[in-house]
Amino acid sequence: MEKNQAYVEIKGIPFVKINNQQLLHDHLYPGIEAKKKLFVVTANPEIVMAAEEDEDYKQILQKADYVIADGIGVVLGSKLIRQPLPERIAGYDLMYQLLEKANHDGLRCYFLGAKQDVLNKAMANIKIKFPNLVIAGSHHGYFDINDASVAQDVKKTDPDLVFVGLGFPNQEKWIHEHSNQFSQGLFMGVGGSFDGLAGYVKRAPKSWQKLNIEWLYRLIKQPSRWKRMLQLPRFIWHILRRK
Repeated sequence: MEKNQAYVEIKGIPFVKINNQQLLHDHLYPGIEAKKKLFVVTANPEIVMAAEEDEDYKQILQKADYVIADGIGVVLGSKLIRQPLPERIAGYDLMYQLLEKANHDGLRCYFLGAKQDVLNKAMANIKIKFPNLVIAGSHHGYFDINDASVAQDVKKTDPDLVFVGLGFPNQEKWIHEHSNQFSQGLFMGVGGSFDGLAGYVKRAPKSWQKLNIEWLYRLIKQPSRWKRMLQLPRFIWHILRRK
């Protein structure tokens, strides 16, 4: 990571100490316009704990240009170590704002990940909402992440924005492994955001989001996520223990 911006280190992961608007208008938008190559990680407690157990993954996150707090648990953790982050920056919302930027400027976007039918539906909805952006290309997420031909296919489309929805840690590992083939472009892991854009998974109501309990809404709607949710108390326990 470039250390020219303030950051808060939580369990070895450097989270940018910045709010959503500053991130977009002072960093990402200018970087896109200058045709820089940027690697954005949207990290929640699950990702932090995964990095705790995978040193290679941790090093990939440490090398990203921007690691943002996509999870209220990370913000809470920053407060516990008395280095509070300004706010949670939801990965889905950040992706949506980048799509708005792409629509405004006619940028080229590549979508990588999810099942083919989900991806097709997501792109159809994106084209309706953002008719001026260019869908440069796409590929489903069911492939060997070491398959160099997929990265070559992405490169041929000359994208300005590459959204990678392979789930962690694969999406960050794919970006790290292959982004050296590109001279420019913003690369961002987006987890299950394609399911949301396709309309198959609904976001929590705004009232839930404002109360920072979107995680609870997702758990109610998807009870099978309960094991994943256990990473939040484990993450907080690790912070308290270290403190």
